Amino acid sequence: MTKHTLFVCKACHRSSEKRPENPPFDGNTLLDKLNTLCSEQFHPDELEIQPVGCLWACSQGCVVSVSSHEKPTYLFVNLSPEESSAALIEFMQLYIKSRKGGVVWEKFPELLQSKIFAQIPPVKS
Repeated sequence: MTKHTLFVCKACHRSSEKRPENPPFDGNTLLDKLNTLCSEQFHPDELEIQPVGCLWACSQGCVVSVSSHEKPTYLFVNLSPEESSAALIEFMQLYIKSRKGGVVWEKFPELLQSKIFAQIPPVKS
């Protein structure tokens, strides 16, 4: 079974609001929500949630990247920790089920359609 990785920036904060001086940042809140939902929805060998210090998109609010071997990488920006976690789980289910990682636009969770920033082609072995 191929393991998929969901990278979540812990330091992110929505750009429309002033960044708090002390944690928790919005990225930490989103990370907590995703950890809870993923433990209920996915087998541990199927999905790893990996917190990262920064995904270098600080002007883009909460940022998440989805990646897997020989599948495209997706980058989502301006995510709301309150609203985005369920949509990300829905997207992960589609991504994991897709043999090549392509998720057709019509199947994208509606909330994420305005949050997709990039689809990066897979690295071929």
